[in-house]
Amino acid sequence: MARMVKKGDLPTKVCITCGRPFAWRKKWEKVWEEVRYCSDRCRAERKPGKD
Repeated sequence: MARMVKKGDLPTKVCITCGRPFAWRKKWEKVWEEVRYCSDRCRAERKPGKD
């Protein structure tokens, strides 16, 4: 059985829109290197050309 990982031990990134840190999520497992926004709201509010 796999061991549980504590939330504090998960990798984190900083959202490029709001500047807040966010933690790794299981649904981002395969695309973690491509994730840049913490939420759909931040992705929708991004400034064009600033990616």
